[in-house]
Amino acid sequence: MDSFSGLESFVRAADLLSFAKAGRLLGISASAVGKNVARLEQQLGVRLFNRTTRHTRLTQEGAMFHERCRRILDELDDARAMMQDAVAAPRGRLRVSLPTIGYRFLLPVLPAFKARYPEIELDLDFNDRLVDVIAEGVDVAIRSGDLVDSQLIARRLGPFQFVLVASPAYLARHGVPQVPGDLARHACLRYKFATGGKVEEWNLPGLPEQLPPGLLCNNMEAMLGAAIAGLGVAYMPDFLARDSLGRGELQRVLATHLARQGQFSALWPSSRQLSPKVRAFVDFAGEHMFREEDIAAFAATPSSAFPKPARA
Repeated sequence: MDSFSGLESFVRAADLLSFAKAGRLLGISASAVGKNVARLEQQLGVRLFNRTTRHTRLTQEGAMFHERCRRILDELDDARAMMQDAVAAPRGRLRVSLPTIGYRFLLPVLPAFKARYPEIELDLDFNDRLVDVIAEGVDVAIRSGDLVDSQLIARRLGPFQFVLVASPAYLARHGVPQVPGDLARHACLRYKFATGGKVEEWNLPGLPEQLPPGLLCNNMEAMLGAAIAGLGVAYMPDFLARDSLGRGELQRVLATHLARQGQFSALWPSSRQLSPKVRAFVDFAGEHMFREEDIAAFAATPSSAFPKPARA
């Protein structure tokens, strides 16, 4: 304990370059800080500070020692915080950013989350723009694609599949494409990213070099509505199309040609210690939102298993 007192006194005094300020921070007198540092210097056999009546400065050896001791105390603070968090119930407001269609995978599991963590107040922001997690004070963001910001930590939540869909009425008028090349004769509904305006690629082998322009849209929900209305063939995540497929409003096409799998991840600002509310949300999302068995079951379901709507 004497050694720890000496290390802590030394690090605080080095941080503040003042024995008096270090003493106030530690709740001891300046002379006690001085004695702790002197005892440490005696143990090490080196001088750590050069002190005058007006200034306190680290020696070269003191600066090197300070860098190492600072990391040790940081690790100790992290360990202490981890133990405190382990017994603390997650609570407080949690700001979560999700894509516009994120409510489709979040809302089904939200009652279970609220039942498990009643003291967490969720503040949900659904949008498709590129969110600055740190500048906008977002606690955690859920996004697909690769992590490009080194200031963020990412944890994979789970995969999803892409599907090609069209309404039964559209397919009755234009025919069902049998191979990707047939899409050259179909109206293709394309998603345009809200940030940058890039048009999403359709990942199918044998696709025509140019897809016929049926519709460009920067909102997935609107594109889903356009497909249901019979405006063309759309390429979208399986969880977005699942309900409409189940109701017979849409049919899958070229299912055996689609191999692309997307990935959702939770992103949060990098820091030494993850707060209990963020950890609770991220762990829950990883367990419940994107289960691989659900993805596999959906992918294995033939298009004929989905009901067709009754003709008027």
